[in-house]
Amino acid sequence: MSQRSERISDEFQKALSEAIRTLKDPRVHEAMVSVTRCEVTGDLRYAKAYISIDFLPLSVDFDEKLYAVGRIPGGYLRRECASKIRMRYAPEIVFTLDDSITHGAHINDVLHELEREGKL
Repeated sequence: MSQRSERISDEFQKALSEAIRTLKDPRVHEAMVSVTRCEVTGDLRYAKAYISIDFLPLSVDFDEKLYAVGRIPGGYLRRECASKIRMRYAPEIVFTLDDSITHGAHINDVLHELEREGKL
């Protein structure tokens, strides 16, 4: 990725995070939604946003999280991000569920369990 694409990706991630916080949809606010990473293509037409969703009841499965990603209003967020970054063309946002935070927490729990058992 070029330096320009990386810089725009970082700015787009910040703008997208701010725009998600301004949503008034209660379905999105029932979950903690965070943008973990964003990648904008070199031609600035597409932005792949990696979204982490955590519900307060932690028993929510992967399918329900994937359904919640589909409820995020992409058109509104695209317009908001383009106005904050002041781009000529707003990239089309492709949302991807990023489960790395949950996976990292699980690995941490397993390591602590092994430590308590004296195997580490």
